[in-house]
Amino acid sequence: MLGICRGRRKFLAASLSLLCIPAITWIYLFSGSFEDGKPVSLSPLESQAHSPRYTASSQRERESLEVRMREVEEENRALRRQLSLAQGRAPSHRRGNHSKTYSMEEGTGDSENLRAGIVAGNSSECGQQPVVEKCETIHVAIVCAGYNASRDVVTLVKSVLFHRRNPLHFHLIADSIAEQILATLFQTWMVPAVRVDFYNADELKSEVSWIPNKHYSGIYGLMKLVLTKTLPANLERVIVLDTDITFATDIAELWAVFHKFKGQQVLGLVENQSDWYLGNLWKNHRPWPALGRGYNTGVILLLLDKLRKMKWEQMWRLTAERELMGMLSTSLADQDIFNAVIKQNPFLVYQLPCFWNVQLSDHTRSEQCYRDVSDLKVIHWNSPKKLRVKNKHVEFFRNLYLTFLEYDGNLLRRELFGCPSEADVNSENLQKQLSELDEDDLCYEFRRERFTVHRTHLYFLHYEYEPAADSTDVTLVAQLSMDRLQMLEAICKHWEGPISLALYLSDAEAQQFLRYAQGSEVLMSRHNVGYHIVYKEGQFYPVNLLRNVAMKHISTPYMFLSDIDFLPMYGLYEYLRYHVWTKGHAPTNFAKWRTATTPYRVEWEADFEPYVVVRRDCPEYDRRFVGFGWNKVAHIMELDVQEYEFIVLPNAYMIHMPHAPSFDITKFRSNKQYRICLKTLKEEFQQDMSRRYGFAALKYLTAENNS
Repeated sequence: MLGICRGRRKFLAASLSLLCIPAITWIYLFSGSFEDGKPVSLSPLESQAHSPRYTASSQRERESLEVRMREVEEENRALRRQLSLAQGRAPSHRRGNHSKTYSMEEGTGDSENLRAGIVAGNSSECGQQPVVEKCETIHVAIVCAGYNASRDVVTLVKSVLFHRRNPLHFHLIADSIAEQILATLFQTWMVPAVRVDFYNADELKSEVSWIPNKHYSGIYGLMKLVLTKTLPANLERVIVLDTDITFATDIAELWAVFHKFKGQQVLGLVENQSDWYLGNLWKNHRPWPALGRGYNTGVILLLLDKLRKMKWEQMWRLTAERELMGMLSTSLADQDIFNAVIKQNPFLVYQLPCFWNVQLSDHTRSEQCYRDVSDLKVIHWNSPKKLRVKNKHVEFFRNLYLTFLEYDGNLLRRELFGCPSEADVNSENLQKQLSELDEDDLCYEFRRERFTVHRTHLYFLHYEYEPAADSTDVTLVAQLSMDRLQMLEAICKHWEGPISLALYLSDAEAQQFLRYAQGSEVLMSRHNVGYHIVYKEGQFYPVNLLRNVAMKHISTPYMFLSDIDFLPMYGLYEYLRYHVWTKGHAPTNFAKWRTATTPYRVEWEADFEPYVVVRRDCPEYDRRFVGFGWNKVAHIMELDVQEYEFIVLPNAYMIHMPHAPSFDITKFRSNKQYRICLKTLKEEFQQDMSRRYGFAALKYLTAENNS
């Protein structure tokens, strides 16, 4: 094994002596059932009309239904005439002189009945439709905390991006974990016309920590109450969403509903689709006060400016204090307090149609919504069981969710034509670098890969580790693709210390990995393994980018730079932590190693690529090398030119686990142009070394010429 020392400082690294002993992805596509361009109901009634068992009685029922539909259409036409007369007398409001707009079809609740304290049913309001300007920014607020919520919110964001036609501004109230994960994700996703701002959820805890809460969302489930105080004072309106929401339509349709608010209406909510607030789910069930069935807060439209003027902060606090004297705690987090406020002030609510929040909770009655409404718009997995909730139509909804769960997020990087995007320095620099490349160069694809920004999701699973206080702790660093997944368990059994892994996967493969990990007792018992997903893009395996991602996200002072197909000897973690090295790592003399009892120094040699233990501040790998060839060799050269010394450690080794040749090594062996480009990149790397390090880099050119 090897150690490294840089100059007179002891930067330890270790080289281990070695004992040599495409997935097909199904994308679930969701589409409504259509016949001759008309939606087909989920109800079995219509499909039976085409079966041999269709009876005369069924025919009469169908004729009766058609008569009723004609009556409803006649009522709607009369309502349109009344509304058009009223709107003709009302002043029109438009921003700008020549703004392009488009209409949004929308339903509504009955606000007059709400003022009277009566819960309105879902009804249809026709007439001139509200409009959303073509490039109007839609603001969305989401509370997100922890590793699991950070993973779940990505599916919500994908569903919104898939349908959207407007610029989006996400306001994420996040803890430090979620902010680290999602900030990196959005920075590397680089979706045009999307802005993301973060608000520190941990700083808001004191605002709601006085409220006892039994809900599984914990303290973060109460933070929607303080959005008027948290979000910018100049933000007038916002759509607030839970992380377990899936959109099946353009979110601009929901944004357009703000135009329908009247009087003192400041909250847009869908009625709760269970009997929870009726208090009849079990004996002695005592829910918080609510208006009828109450409202679900998984989807909320907030008129922030009016709420602030109404002193919302004081309103909900006084209500919560009063109710907690009898209830002692909330059961459904912020939802209980929202409903208690609404019970006292029903005029605050604009009731949204049920299809804006189809709730799949354990006691849901949502079937009464989608049995009557074919154009579902938002699905809400508001059960702790999520996709495992019991519902006779759950497979229909699950397929919609899986569509976005496994959808290639790279396809959502589309421009919104006609809408100017905010200047992004990173994007502009990237475009400049790409424009300087010669597309006629036979090695163009190799050079382009160096500048490719890969969408990256850090800490895909829960991670928890505090390094040892003695400053000797070391993290194993490696990278892998789907075809090496089976090696994870063996490495975890051999290395009990912290591990940082970068996985190169597609969106669908990431979900396969998640299922694999959650089904493994070995992997689920380990909380000190950081799994960082780098999403596939381009034709090369970006091996050095993956290594850099894994290296960057360690918390220990040392890191063991390994590969996934090398199995550490049992006890290597403890050996590396407590073995005292005088220096660091280099080309191994196996004959000497077999009999050595103390560490010994070796010199750099051409094409040397040992596995090393180094300090975490060592140089990154050079990204120009992708696929097979010179990816580790170049890194070792960089360490050597920076005066790291290589020290071999006795009694430490790894075992190379056999595996099929990788796709990249097959290309290297079979493709002459691949080998020519690799040789060109090597020469350019050596020239760069000479420019940066001068005389000290000459030996590498000499060694290459003599090899």
